[in-house]
Amino acid sequence: MPRFAFVTLFVLSMAAETSAQVAPSAVGTWRAGGTHGAVAAGGAGSVDAGMEILKDGGNAADAAVATILALTVTDAKSACFGGEVPILIYDARRKVVEVIAGQGVAPRLATLEHFAPGKTIPIRGIEPAAVPALLDACVVTLERHGTMTFARVIAPTLRLLDAGRLDWHPHLAQTIRRLIAAEATAGGDRLIGLRRVSDTFYRGPIAREIDAWSRANGGLIRFADLATHVTRIEDPVSATYRGRTVVKCGVWTQGPSLLQSLQMLESHDLKSMGHNSPDAIHVGVEALKLALADRDRYYADPLFAEVPINGLLAPGYAKSRRMLIDLNHASMTIRPGDPRTGRATIDVANNPAGDGGPAFDTTTCLVADSSGNVVAATPSGWSGVVAGETGVWLGSRLQSFNTWVGHPNVIEPGKRPRITLSPTLILDADRRPTYAISVAGGDNQDQMTLQLVLNHVDFGLTPAASVTSPRYMTDHHVGSFAQTPPKLGRVRINPTVGDPTLIELARRGHDLSLLPGPIGAAPVVLAIDPATHKIEAAGDPKAGRHVGAY
Repeated sequence: MPRFAFVTLFVLSMAAETSAQVAPSAVGTWRAGGTHGAVAAGGAGSVDAGMEILKDGGNAADAAVATILALTVTDAKSACFGGEVPILIYDARRKVVEVIAGQGVAPRLATLEHFAPGKTIPIRGIEPAAVPALLDACVVTLERHGTMTFARVIAPTLRLLDAGRLDWHPHLAQTIRRLIAAEATAGGDRLIGLRRVSDTFYRGPIAREIDAWSRANGGLIRFADLATHVTRIEDPVSATYRGRTVVKCGVWTQGPSLLQSLQMLESHDLKSMGHNSPDAIHVGVEALKLALADRDRYYADPLFAEVPINGLLAPGYAKSRRMLIDLNHASMTIRPGDPRTGRATIDVANNPAGDGGPAFDTTTCLVADSSGNVVAATPSGWSGVVAGETGVWLGSRLQSFNTWVGHPNVIEPGKRPRITLSPTLILDADRRPTYAISVAGGDNQDQMTLQLVLNHVDFGLTPAASVTSPRYMTDHHVGSFAQTPPKLGRVRINPTVGDPTLIELARRGHDLSLLPGPIGAAPVVLAIDPATHKIEAAGDPKAGRHVGAY
């Protein structure tokens, strides 16, 4: 028996012992079902907030906003009031999906010269704060899709803050009460009231206070950056996979890399290979390597860079890239292609990378209602600082830019960083949502999402089985936070996939790192039956996910 096998067996025995000591979560905390509505998120208090709104007659948009705002308290180390949240919304009345692009831009002072070409942007502190986007994204969601006032959906968050003990809680609660007071001046006109909430934060006294605090403490955000903030409404990007339509946000996120991976895998009979078999894991990892190489080379804010998205998602390009997957050997090189010409690979003289750094990352939010509306969102914001007595935590998303002259994702004032945040919807042949996915975990997000899609479509796993199934993640890419250098061939994997699978993957050349637990990803899913309105919700309990349904 190879030496690797003995190591694997030892790790397996340790993992089994560890898992035996973990008490199973009660049904209803991490899995639930119903026909009226469901919420899947992070902290239990955020799920309670969303469920309260659903049961009070709110729709999925109302409940999603309540959940997102509450997450800035329950999951404050992963998402913040001054952070960001890309949102996918399926509107059942219009039968369309739209993107609420809740990502702020680089402030006017955040120039390449300020951070210095070739140097890593700080991963913590005041300097890497993008313009806060979460609040206006929530307001726009309520304006376009909701039925309730800001005061109603923020009420659960206020209760959480008032019951809390952290020093910033009373300051943020006071800021929120000022926003509610501004809304009340609209005389009962809901839409005008919502706009006054945003105006007070971005163009009124709160913006002035953030500006003054930023100036006094070495920050880059100024009143003009806040005053000109706009939440863009965008069309999603999509690709078909085995008759389903998989929907993502655009190339200002890493989302389309999932679509590229699925297109490369569609010609493989994964069902016959078997769930978490050596063949299925191998081709999944190899497809991810190719998709992430394209992500690192091409993805960026399309308002600033010409990103060849049509070429990246062209079937012919997927076919040419698919041919690079060697079924018997793991790739040990970074291989972007040329989507403009369809060439499978291009010569790369060097692959730039930075110093790297840890990411304190992101949380999750999914909501469905009885009318067929579905919201998938990925709130974030972390490693930043509190903006004085406003109580508003700012994020540090500018670290997802690079400082490489000429690169599409190089930092520029007014530009959105290419982010990892990446919610997902799957539509059936009638373009109705049947599955929704949100994952926390930086570069792991679409890697985890790929496995959740395959678990659902190819292997028929239930939501509860899917979110708790053994998983794998590759580090064969440039990290999205301070541009961590690639670890060629590295695959982090749960040893519970089984010793024979691990031995075979090692034989094919994968550099395996055996890890128990969630492996850096925290998934939640909703499975929706459009005919019966039955909703199944599940979230990985070991990753602190909670759900509710009725």
